[in-house]
Amino acid sequence: MTGFFTPVNRLWRAAMTGVCFALFGLGGLLLSVVWFNLLLVAVGNKQRRRKLARRSISASFRLFLAVVKGVGVLDYRIEGQAILGQERGCLVVANHPSLIDYVMLASVMPETDCMVKSALLRNPFLSGVIRSADYLINDQAEKLLPACRQRLQQGDTILIFPEGTRTLPGKKMTLQRGAANIAVRCGSDLRLVVIRCTEHMLGKQSKWYNAPPTKPRFTVTVGERVKIDQFYDAKTQEPALAARQLNRHLLHQLQSGTTPGTGINDASALS
Repeated sequence: MTGFFTPVNRLWRAAMTGVCFALFGLGGLLLSVVWFNLLLVAVGNKQRRRKLARRSISASFRLFLAVVKGVGVLDYRIEGQAILGQERGCLVVANHPSLIDYVMLASVMPETDCMVKSALLRNPFLSGVIRSADYLINDQAEKLLPACRQRLQQGDTILIFPEGTRTLPGKKMTLQRGAANIAVRCGSDLRLVVIRCTEHMLGKQSKWYNAPPTKPRFTVTVGERVKIDQFYDAKTQEPALAARQLNRHLLHQLQSGTTPGTGINDASALS
């Protein structure tokens, strides 16, 4: 009987994945058209409006994850959830194996900032969300660094995926130097987060309907807070050199799949 139910379960997960992402798109559109426009009219203070928008996004993500978990599309666990929820004034740096990495992290970080591609501003399902939450646009080079410095100094957290795109399966991980440069030039600490999954799902070059053979189990492990003064001393070091050294450290930690103090390098060991 087990052999019969395996393909049935796989078909069910593929179908439910489609349903869940249709709900995700519809939810984003409704937030953009209705809720965020209501906030724009009802809340005059920009900072308060941004805070409410981000908390709304976080709550909607928690609801979405409860649905996908409830219908059996996937399972997930966040180790160190309380740390992320309380983090302030630093960069949160994570690897990027799947499409829902941001959803999982933002669901437990109700006021986090995020760096997004400008192309998403043309997405009708997401543009209103991005504008209302006042996320940072990563190709606005002349404005980006001052904006990051201001937000970090006021206690914001900024979520960054330094790979720049989802990890290609079977390919060596490479990091863009943006996160390291921001950390060095803004004097900001970084919080490392490692995301692992027992199956390849919603990754680069994969289709949503290609359900893996078994239900994927995501494990998000919150690691060390990297002190920037361990890598950069403005009196003795060049910022560019410090950024390269920091980037190598980030690459080593994210690529090895371990975070100091956890000893974790395989999500399957936790499922």
